[in-house]
Amino acid sequence: MLIVALTGSIGMGKSKTSELFRELGVPVYDADATVHTLYAKGGAAVDLLQPIFPTAITDGAVDRAVLSSLVLKDADALKQLEQIVHPLAGQQQLKFIQDNIAAQTAVAIFDIPLLFENGGETKFDAVIVVSAPAEIQKQRVLERPNMTEDKFNDILAKQVPDAIKREKADFIVDSSISVDDARRQVGDILIQLKQIEPKALRLRMEN
Repeated sequence: MLIVALTGSIGMGKSKTSELFRELGVPVYDADATVHTLYAKGGAAVDLLQPIFPTAITDGAVDRAVLSSLVLKDADALKQLEQIVHPLAGQQQLKFIQDNIAAQTAVAIFDIPLLFENGGETKFDAVIVVSAPAEIQKQRVLERPNMTEDKFNDILAKQVPDAIKREKADFIVDSSISVDDARRQVGDILIQLKQIEPKALRLRMEN
């Protein structure tokens, strides 16, 4: 099975691109959705985060907005958060891989927002970066509820610059033109992916 990472900075259109791969029947692991599940009432992360971020727990669930405000400018707090959440998310990733091996899936996509930021790109057979011009990115992000320019700039400062992501990518989806154009790009990339020999999964098993 070929395992492929899909990533992109905030506002680049990564979520829509994930949908386009699903339209073509490609299974997609959504890292952000996994975190939502971990943070929800009864989620595996709630009790572990309670002693460290008590103000971020409301009605038995993690308030992501509060948690974000606590770690956005506090590197130590962010590290504590990652040390708890990453192993839990890793268990879900492993289950996704096992399920798709059993289903004899040819290509599986991992939608991972902070792929390069966490140094995870070496675990995959290929990396797809979703990108758009900076002015379009900014416009999209500032249209989101409760988003400010200062908050946008803080988020950008913690992300690997888009230009570097593009340099490191095996494939790039330009999301700036139209959904139909992005759909065409995704279809072309999928054809090319199916010509790659899977290696990353074997290396994972060996290590």
